Order: sequence, then C-alpha cells, then structure tokens
Amino acid sequence: MKSINTNTEIAQKTIYSILFTISFSHFINDLLQAVIPSVYPLFKEKFDLNFTQIGMITLIYQVTASILQPFVGMYTDKKSKPYSLIFGMSFTLSGLFFASIASNFYYLLAAVALIGIGSSIFHPESSRVAHLASGGKKGLAQSIFQLGGNAGSAVGPLLAALIVIPFGQLHIIWFCLIALIGVFVLYKVAIWYSIQLELKQQNRIASEKISTHHLSKNRIIFSLIILLLLIFSKYFYLTSITSYYTFFLIEKFNVSIQESQIYLFAFLGAVAVGTLIGGPLGDKFGRKYVIWISILGAAPFTLLLPYVSLFWVGILSIVIGLIISSAFSAILVYATELLPGKVGLVAGLFFGFAFGMGGLGSAILGKLADETSIVYIFKVCAFLPLIGILTSFLPNIESKKV
Repeated sequence: MKSINTNTEIAQKTIYSILFTISFSHFINDLLQAVIPSVYPLFKEKFDLNFTQIGMITLIYQVTASILQPFVGMYTDKKSKPYSLIFGMSFTLSGLFFASIASNFYYLLAAVALIGIGSSIFHPESSRVAHLASGGKKGLAQSIFQLGGNAGSAVGPLLAALIVIPFGQLHIIWFCLIALIGVFVLYKVAIWYSIQLELKQQNRIASEKISTHHLSKNRIIFSLIILLLLIFSKYFYLTSITSYYTFFLIEKFNVSIQESQIYLFAFLGAVAVGTLIGGPLGDKFGRKYVIWISILGAAPFTLLLPYVSLFWVGILSIVIGLIISSAFSAILVYATELLPGKVGLVAGLFFGFAFGMGGLGSAILGKLADETSIVYIFKVCAFLPLIGILTSFLPNIESKKV
C-alpha cells in the first residue's frame, strides 16, 4: 500500500526534470528543423531558385511534417510508443545529412521530406510526455515544452548564419552531431516514459483526473474549427516571417544576409519568451482570454510593420513575437479540454495543422512574391491577426475534475 501511495503522489506532482528534458529535446528538434529555412538565400543562389521554388521546399517540409501527425497521435492515444521518439530524431538526422550533399533542387526536396517526417513522429508523443509530467499544470507544462521548440527555432538560424552561410552547404552536416545528442536525450526520456506506462498498466499509479464539460458534439466541432482558424491566422503570418523576413529586410533596407539573420533571431527569441508566458497565464486567468489577447492583440503591430524604418521594424517584430506566440499553448490545452483523453490526437492535429498552414502559406506567399514583391506580402499578411475576433465564439470552459 505504501508503494501505491508513493507512486500516486509522484503522478500528481509536476516532474520538472522530465519537463525540461523533453523541452531540451524539443529545442534540439526545432533547432534542426529551422536550419533549412535559414539557409534559403544560400540555396536560392546556388541552385538558381525562384521564390515559387523556395515556397515549394517549405511546402514539402510542412506537408510531410503535418499529414502524419494526427495519425501518429491517434495511434499513440491507443498504444504509446516511447521509443518512436528516437526514430523521429533519426529521420531528422538523415534528412540533414542528405541536405548537406544535395546536388539539385529535387534531392533537396527529398531531404526536407525526411526532416518533416522526423518532426511528424516527434511532436505527438513528446506532447504526451509533457502532459504526463505536468502534474495537472497543463498550461505550464505545454509552455515549458513549447519554450524549447521556440528557443530552438530562434537559435537554429543564428547557428546556420555562423556555420553554414559563410562556409557553404556541406557544413549543414555539423548539425547531425546535434541530432545525435537528441537521440541520446530522447533515449533517456523513453526509459522514463516506459516505466510510467508500466506502472499505469499495473494500476500502481492513480488514474488521471479527466476534465469534463457539457458541450454538445456540434458545439465541440464548431469550437475546434474556430481554434484551427486561429492557428491558420497565427501560422500563416508566422511563415511570412520565418520564410521571407530575411528577404524583406534585404530588399527594403539592403542589409546583409547575416544582419538579416540577427533580426530573425531577435524575433524568434521573442517568440520563445512569449510562449513561456502564455501557458501559466492560461492556467491562472483562463485559456480563452490568453487566446483573444495573443491573436487579436498583435494586429495593430503587424499592420504598422511594413511601413516603418529598420529600427522600428526590429522593435515591432519583437513585440509581435511576444504577443502572438503566447496563443499556442493555450489553444492546445483548451483543445485537450474539449476532447478529454485525446492528448495525442489533439497534439498531432494542431501541430500538424500548424505545420501544414505554414507550408501552404509559404508556397502561396512565394508565388505572390514572384508576381508582386516581398514588401507587398508583408502588407497583405498584416491583416491576418484580425481573425482573432473569432475567439469571441469560443465557449467559456473551465476544468471540472471528476
């Protein structure tokens, strides 16, 4: 009986060591995922690519990173596979190796597809790890988990600017060493995860308290559609930054590639900080209010950004990053409360949809940039956060424990 009580207490605690470990693995995963977009200018020059082809590279990556995720999530909801985390990182490693030696545009597409598959395998199961270690502080847990990913997305371009841009495509291979560190870290996480699953199967850990609500099926579907539209607005706008911000700065202000990467790093660093803030605020004040402020609140700043000087572009991009990034953790936890017990499905659906919208946005914006200009697409995308007004249609649900 003492052993059972001990394990029950552990299950009800927030296990920060695991949260920060899985966050670190998310840091590595997203750092590696960010390498390819960060060296777009290099690929554009070497392979003589147009913006439509740049958009296609992102589309292939995002499609492979999105389509598999809901299926992986549904499968792991029924039967968890802790060691699949290692396989996901191995796919990413393989993709980076092939990207470093790709000799033409089509080999490059194949390489980014492998990187996308790695991401697709990683996210649903790693989100389940964060949920399992949350101890009920689900918003905080998701924020810590997302912090790693956003920090990796910020550091990736900086490392690419230091390692790849000055020395050439082959130096992408150095990032394979970081992937190997990720494999080792995820092996340790998989061991802990496996032990927790065994304990649960043996009924040695108390059943998790499930949040319930009294919404109808149609109301749940309607709410999920709104959440997906909010994800669309957030990630369609973010892809304009991650894929084309450097080109925007180079075209409008004539900065160097390395200088543009520093501005991108500042924006993505702000995204990382905003992500950490969003989850705990959602735990304290309610997810809906954080979602509302995060999406709609960014609109005044996105509308100003295309029309100001370089100094103010840097300032506004940081403000936008801080505000708009706080939404995702709140949206993800809100969705898990709409669909109790479906953490893998929700993570796969929302991560997958986010990546898919990013890829679609990159392809559309690339085509639009070829026909107009980079500055023009930033003026158009500035209106996307106004979609945040749809948050008013979300029901006010609070966690009720049974």
